[in-house]
Amino acid sequence: MRKTKGFPFRKIFSLSPKPSLTRPRPFRAYSFVPFSPLAMLDPTILMIGGIVLGIAIIERILERWGVIDLVEQFAKVMRFILPVTFYSALIYFFTTFIF
Repeated sequence: MRKTKGFPFRKIFSLSPKPSLTRPRPFRAYSFVPFSPLAMLDPTILMIGGIVLGIAIIERILERWGVIDLVEQFAKVMRFILPVTFYSALIYFFTTFIF
């Protein structure tokens, strides 16, 4: 027959609190900015902006050269293209960006 050995309860379970071994739970941090400004570096948005900027630069160059008739034609076309391009790019940005 085996001899059993007894331990006092206070020796096994000390009353002093030990630091817990579990990691603290992560907390959710919320940003007041709904999207990152770096998201505007989308290649499609940059390409559309570059095309519109290029047309505006060409228009200014033609105006300096004195080709006013061609500049007026550019202005008529740009009155339609600029708002359509802006709103299309805005819709594209908000539909492809994941919040």
